[in-house]
Amino acid sequence: FHSDQGWAYQMGSYVGRLKEERIFQSMSRKGTCLDNSVMENFFGLLKQEIYYGHTYHSFEELERAIRHYITYYNKHRIKAKLGWLSPVDYRLRHAAA
Repeated sequence: FHSDQGWAYQMGSYVGRLKEERIFQSMSRKGTCLDNSVMENFFGLLKQEIYYGHTYHSFEELERAIRHYITYYNKHRIKAKLGWLSPVDYRLRHAAA
């Protein structure tokens, strides 16, 4: 799991849970926001499109919404920087070339 060096990602309980789940943690260099810009962009879009203004009544409901959004983002959400293709379509087109 890659993140910036924000305080939430350094909390003992958070780091401990990652270890329990056998998830390797890495962090961007201090003060270098560009290291993580792609994920910062993704999470900004996710919060804007499915979190702000929405009410989730359980963790499971929120988890389903996030999983659905990730599938939507990768398979259907087009991006100008990818030639108006979804990330999956972009990779498939360039893998075949």
